[in-house]
Amino acid sequence: MSDAITAIPLTRNDGGADTLADHAGKVLLIVNVASKCGLTPQYEGLEALYRAKAADGLEVLAFPANNFNGQEPGSDEEIASFCQTSFDVTFPLYSKISVKGEDIHPLYAGLTAVKTEAVGDGPMRERLNGYGIATGGPGEVVWNFEKFLVGRDGQVIGRFAPDIDAADPRLVGAIDKALAAG
Repeated sequence: MSDAITAIPLTRNDGGADTLADHAGKVLLIVNVASKCGLTPQYEGLEALYRAKAADGLEVLAFPANNFNGQEPGSDEEIASFCQTSFDVTFPLYSKISVKGEDIHPLYAGLTAVKTEAVGDGPMRERLNGYGIATGGPGEVVWNFEKFLVGRDGQVIGRFAPDIDAADPRLVGAIDKALAAG
């Protein structure tokens, strides 16, 4: 990932300023999240993964987005409350952003430009298309809970489809490999 991407200003859910550079030396799992999605229970697995691997250097960074059928309609305060009371989320939560389209946040523009294809892409896209839901063009985030894996060196090393949850061996294996890379 270029220095320009690691320097992109980010806003934490509590209003604090941040950048990916503030997490230098960590393995980052960047996830676009939503509170009213069929995949919302993935918060539980993401929290378990974070608690299990944070001491080894994993950070889960959650970016709420309302790009998919209005499934994240709440304010930053409502989203934080939901995450805390429903899933006891302790990993960093950011202010709501856009992860696709003309108003895409620069972070997601950079992530999707670097990793244009997701591991496990296909089944989720086919289900959505079956419901008449357009899944966007090549490289675009398909749905809520798509995951990007960034190594300790700041390089994007993986992208995982929305329906690959935190316990999926493909994701866990990639995270463990990145953590072991030291």
